[in-house]
Amino acid sequence: MCADTLDKLLQRVANGHKPCIDSRAAKPGDLFFALCGDNANGNLFAGNALENGCSVAIVDDKSVVKSEKFLLVDDVLATLQNLSQAYRDTLNIPVIGITGSNGKTTTKELMHAVFAKKHEVFATQGNLNNHIGVPISLLSIEKDHEIAIIEMGANHTQEIAHLCQMAKPAYGLITNIGKAHLEGFGTIEDVTKAKCELFDYLDKNKGVLFINQNDPRLKNYKHETAAVRYGSGKDIHFHGRILETAPQLKTKFSVQKDFGMAKKNAEGVATTSLAGAYNFENILAALVTGLYFGISPEQASAAIQSYTPKNHRSQIIRTDQNLVVMDAYNANPTSMAAALENFTVMEGSPKVVLLGDMLELGQEARNEHQEVFSQLQSLPVDFIILVGKHFMEVAESAARVKVFPDVQKAGNYLAGNTLKGYHILVKGSRGIEMEKLLQYL
Repeated sequence: MCADTLDKLLQRVANGHKPCIDSRAAKPGDLFFALCGDNANGNLFAGNALENGCSVAIVDDKSVVKSEKFLLVDDVLATLQNLSQAYRDTLNIPVIGITGSNGKTTTKELMHAVFAKKHEVFATQGNLNNHIGVPISLLSIEKDHEIAIIEMGANHTQEIAHLCQMAKPAYGLITNIGKAHLEGFGTIEDVTKAKCELFDYLDKNKGVLFINQNDPRLKNYKHETAAVRYGSGKDIHFHGRILETAPQLKTKFSVQKDFGMAKKNAEGVATTSLAGAYNFENILAALVTGLYFGISPEQASAAIQSYTPKNHRSQIIRTDQNLVVMDAYNANPTSMAAALENFTVMEGSPKVVLLGDMLELGQEARNEHQEVFSQLQSLPVDFIILVGKHFMEVAESAARVKVFPDVQKAGNYLAGNTLKGYHILVKGSRGIEMEKLLQYL
């Protein structure tokens, strides 16, 4: 893409034109990027995008060009990424990068709630956190935004490094290191290396690291740049401890050392609408970054308390028949073990667990599902429903265990065997769609 073309597109973005990659969702003035994927050729929908209001359609197939509103480039994806990087260079605001194996999106949303108490803040929408989502997020930052939170996801090494080159964060947070996307990474050591590409970038560019001291693979990260350490240990900047875990998480926090705009001895209590001790570190991450940028403990606590989880992430749902802990947006061995541990210590009703397969584990899939099933055998759970081909391989239906190949068959069973008066945990990878079982609960 020539410099003149880049400058013209950059001017449109500066004037408020937003990126669009779905012609059906086009809004007046949008810039349509005709991306090609495994299932669709965006070039074929460029005309529709223009008809739906887009001002320009950026394409890389000469045969679809019909008017001056079509902008022909060599590679649409490269154009999107180069444009986002150029636009990022025009922004003079703090950009916070966030990655990790579990809790990225929940942490990002909590951070947004905290920062919004004082600042105009942009945060990645949904899970637009990959090589396409990050540039779209960057191009969506507006002139009145004062801080930007950019979520970064990866399932291979060097992906976070590439995203950092576009987003150029000056601050960074890794939620934790766990067994996620092993099919792409290979080993937990490779996961650590990949996630720490964010810290590597910040260390090289003299940024600020927010280090989760509770994570053994992060606490010893060697760095030369500034770092703020948070967790439940001693001799750190920001300390927290759990007061209650059920039915919702409640946390006490305090500043032990000055950092950013936070002063020693500042403290508070954050009561949440989130289920699970596994959200403790997500809450601390939102609090420590907020206080760093001048949010008061009182403001931060109020923001955490008012945050309502959505999209089936750690939601507590009271149906007419049961109390459901809905945590079915995603799952991996680390988050699954944490969710089970937290759920089984909840006080009250008899308990039922509905678990779906954990995807993208590669050669470790059978072993990891066997580990979960073994863990279940030792837990005080009254009834277990397992869904997916991996669980089918390691478990058989018995008196308190039912195993189904998919949610449809599990739903058929529940439709004829009503559960009432239970605490129920629902968890599984997004592709299993465990949330569809809520209608039977």
